[in-house]
Amino acid sequence: MTPEEIAQAARDLLTAEAEKSQIGLLSLRHPGMTMDDAYTIQSAQIEQKLAGGRKIIGWKIGLTSKVMQAALKIDTPDSGVLYDDMLFDSGAAVPAGRFIQPRVEAEIAFVMKAPLEGEVTRDDVLAATDYVAPSLEILDTRILRADPASGTPRIITDTISDNAANAGIVLGAQRNDPSQVDLRWTGAIVRKNGEVELTGLGAAVLDDPVMGLVWLARRMHQYGQRIEAGQVVLSGSFIAPLECPPGTEVDADFGPFGSVSIAFA
Repeated sequence: MTPEEIAQAARDLLTAEAEKSQIGLLSLRHPGMTMDDAYTIQSAQIEQKLAGGRKIIGWKIGLTSKVMQAALKIDTPDSGVLYDDMLFDSGAAVPAGRFIQPRVEAEIAFVMKAPLEGEVTRDDVLAATDYVAPSLEILDTRILRADPASGTPRIITDTISDNAANAGIVLGAQRNDPSQVDLRWTGAIVRKNGEVELTGLGAAVLDDPVMGLVWLARRMHQYGQRIEAGQVVLSGSFIAPLECPPGTEVDADFGPFGSVSIAFA
């Protein structure tokens, strides 16, 4: 993609977010676009967001499960950015109209006490982590999930361009020492309006949620980025996305690890 095409795609996505609308698939507009193009579109939006006063509070890792990777015909996760206006307290209510088509995923959040960059190891990630906490990620999409004319679904380049479909983060209050918890066996019972909808374990995330941060540090290094101290990293969902139309209440019971909830007005 040319610099002009990348800049236009970034503008279109930012306008769609502001107007609560959706654009067509970028992968159909630009059939030859690559994952590098998509991350460049994402970076162009970062520049605009920061220029507008937003602050980066962390990062999200997506498409970590085999099921989701198979659905998009890929074999790698993706990543996006968490901004300060995306953070919700557990138990809060999302205002009506804040999102287009919100969905929720349950995840283990890592809060960092030291930066991570480049070829890090699992031990490096644990040493750099201040604590881990239960969390929910709110997904939204500024790109149509499928082309209405052909039925063609969006693909990985669409998702990455659209900030990996990220829209919000709900952080649980409980702080856990990652060295004292087996994150592969840490999971949640997720209820929607009081009914159990989904369950899952951390092992669904690359067999170990810590390895998500290993992947992210290496991926970010390729684009001149790094995970900073104080930032939050959503390590990837271990459940399928849960649709959240208006009036939905979601709570995730992580057992001894804690709990987290959110409502949609």
